[in-house]
Amino acid sequence: MNYTIQPAVVGASGYAGFELTRLLLRHPRVKKPVLFTREGDTADSARLEELYPHISGNGGCPMEPFSWKALADRGVNVLFLATPHEVSRDWTPEAVRQGLHVIDLSGAWRLACAASRAVYDFHDADPEIADQLTARAVYGIPELNRSRLKEAPLVANAGCYATSIILALSPLVRAGLIDLGHGIICDSKSGVSGAGKQPTQKTHFVEVAENLSAYSVFNHRHTGEILEQLGLQPEQLVFTPHLLPIPRGILSTIYLRLNLPMQAVEVENCLREFYAQSPWVRIFPQGKLPQIQYSLHTNYCDIGFALAPDKKRLVMVSCLDNLMKGAAGQAVQNMNLMFGWNEEEGLR
Repeated sequence: MNYTIQPAVVGASGYAGFELTRLLLRHPRVKKPVLFTREGDTADSARLEELYPHISGNGGCPMEPFSWKALADRGVNVLFLATPHEVSRDWTPEAVRQGLHVIDLSGAWRLACAASRAVYDFHDADPEIADQLTARAVYGIPELNRSRLKEAPLVANAGCYATSIILALSPLVRAGLIDLGHGIICDSKSGVSGAGKQPTQKTHFVEVAENLSAYSVFNHRHTGEILEQLGLQPEQLVFTPHLLPIPRGILSTIYLRLNLPMQAVEVENCLREFYAQSPWVRIFPQGKLPQIQYSLHTNYCDIGFALAPDKKRLVMVSCLDNLMKGAAGQAVQNMNLMFGWNEEEGLR
């Protein structure tokens, strides 16, 4: 195999960054990733395997301080940013200017609407360039933007909660089957790794264990993604995230009303037809609902549903691994499509 693509990862010491590095290390089409730490990184080690012994052997995985010169010297083609939103927002314009393909795992470039983006309170050094990049960025859910990814200089990897909800609802929304006047309720629950590696009081074991808590009600950062990608108005959606006392995984239970009565087979066919060419979405038949354990450590998004006896009330359940399809796995899937490869490469 002729390895022509040299990836680099900034932020490999975080949960999503490590998962991404692990996937790239076994990817059949790319060179061993170059790992960079950002200035001020408090990682305890200069070698990733000392933080994560899971990947010991095979020459190890040294991490080096980030610099633009180092990127050029190492021949990097594609830059993965598993960094805080403000870092990605600051670095991406220069990376694109230098001709790098950028796949950003943060929320820095996901939102086209300035009002939605206000939740991040970005302060751009050059607002005009930032606006131009925002217009060029492709929202990184491959199942929705597969053709656009092939020409993308910048992919804004979708949020984990947003992915679970958008994939479940897109077929029905695009077919005009949902009674939006009654609104959509998205009740989502995530494992603790979704909060990142930096410890906080809310993610302390004593607070999380044997507990279930709602948070960021009506102001979660992923709300804007869901509204923009589904073409919904704020009053048509209620999204409430919850913290589960498990390491990883997301389960979204979605409540909606259909415009007209439908048979279960019609709902199932709508979903199956929409995702007929999408190997990483699995549709469950009526009444068989996904569970977090089915999609853990995979790049699958599992979608199931239950239709009420009145044939109009519908409950959908969507499950995925927040570190895989919700972050690193989806980033690799985006890279595969960006370079014209099969989107399953390196993910089986």
